[in-house]
Amino acid sequence: MTVFADFLAQISDPQQRERTQAVLDWVGQKFPHLEGKIAWNQPMFTDHGTFIIGFSLAKPHLAAAPEAAAIDHFAGEIVQAGYEHTKLLIRIPWKAEVDFSLLEKIIAFNIRDKAHCGTFWRKQAKPVSSLLETGGR
Repeated sequence: MTVFADFLAQISDPQQRERTQAVLDWVGQKFPHLEGKIAWNQPMFTDHGTFIIGFSLAKPHLAAAPEAAAIDHFAGEIVQAGYEHTKLLIRIPWKAEVDFSLLEKIIAFNIRDKAHCGTFWRKQAKPVSSLLETGGR
């Protein structure tokens, strides 16, 4: 995808650049209705203006960030695939295979789950501390 060309050109490690391009190209081909864009210096895909998935690079891994709801939903499968995760991202080691079937499920889940979402990010429930401060409003 040409929208990511400048981002990819900045990746100095050729194997990491090739892997990242393969993942971004795969998402674009598998989900052609998603809009690829760069935001916060990261490649990401959106659907009707709402965030679906983003990617970032670190020395030991490619990170996929599909929002906490998707990670929670697929936590068992993420671990089964051999990946570590946090609340907000999945770490795909550079030396590991990309589990494209898992990525497909995660992206499809976000597309379905956010079909009627009118905001970029999912709305988060207010933390208890803020409810106490505002009297529950």
